[in-house]
Amino acid sequence: MTNSIKPLVLRTVMGTYGHTWALKEGAVASARLDLQFTEVEPITEAFARMVRGQEYDVAELAITTYFLARAFGKPVTAIPAVLVRSFHHGGITVNVNSGVKKPTDLEGKRVGLRSYGQTSGVWARGILQHEYGVDLSKVTWVLIEDEHVQEFQPAATIVRHPHRTRNLEQMLLSGEVDAALGVRAQDNILPLIPDAEQAEAAWFQRTGIYPVNHVVSIKESVLAANPWLSEELFGVLKASKEVYLQRLKTDGPVTNEDQQRAKQQSLVGADPLPYGIEANRRGLDTLLQYAYEQRITPRLFTAEEMFAPGAARLT
Repeated sequence: MTNSIKPLVLRTVMGTYGHTWALKEGAVASARLDLQFTEVEPITEAFARMVRGQEYDVAELAITTYFLARAFGKPVTAIPAVLVRSFHHGGITVNVNSGVKKPTDLEGKRVGLRSYGQTSGVWARGILQHEYGVDLSKVTWVLIEDEHVQEFQPAATIVRHPHRTRNLEQMLLSGEVDAALGVRAQDNILPLIPDAEQAEAAWFQRTGIYPVNHVVSIKESVLAANPWLSEELFGVLKASKEVYLQRLKTDGPVTNEDQQRAKQQSLVGADPLPYGIEANRRGLDTLLQYAYEQRITPRLFTAEEMFAPGAARLT
């Protein structure tokens, strides 16, 4: 009688995307892993649970939340499987009555966002600073949520709204803030950068920066006990992504997500979801620079030291 090795059971949370569907549905699997998926909607609700109490063994995590977790010694480690990514030039909208006509007009104004460590905010601020010359220290950032990593205390030009349940759209429409991150354009709310898609395409073609938003994290105690885990997990995530890309190639875009991926392919190439450190080098290095400049991390980290041991080999 042959003894079989039981797979490692892992409490897992990650969003259901085209590229994770095959893994979550069991079409892609590993004999060494038993991923017990928990559904959290929206997925952002899982981030604080992972960094504060390590509630999961494996969890999708916003990458600047992860940077903060590492900076404050939280026992989580990531692998360079990038589950969510997007460009951010179009992320900031303004009230038409705010007097903000161009990015530098944000100086002296109030900008609302969920939290200062929010990844999309770090990207947007970095772009405003480096591409449009905005002095970030002259902008007042109004936050409506706590940071996922509670120990992080943002700088003095930041205020926390006394009513944490305040709605950013309402704040922008009422003029309580002049601009906001993550509020859709509508009547009386316009994009700060009206030609955002063209600006994003030109930026990518000039810099090669393809922004990273969410990665996959692992509880350190689990990884220490199973050092093979990062490679195995990366492998099944990559296999699930390949199933999705093949389906997209064969059937064409069906869902809204598919259409977004197809649009990204026209700009970045056949793989709109590259995994691995080297494939994301420019984006990772740039975001690490932005995080340091914005005083989110205490020093300038390298991509290699941010990820699991041996992550540089994962491609």
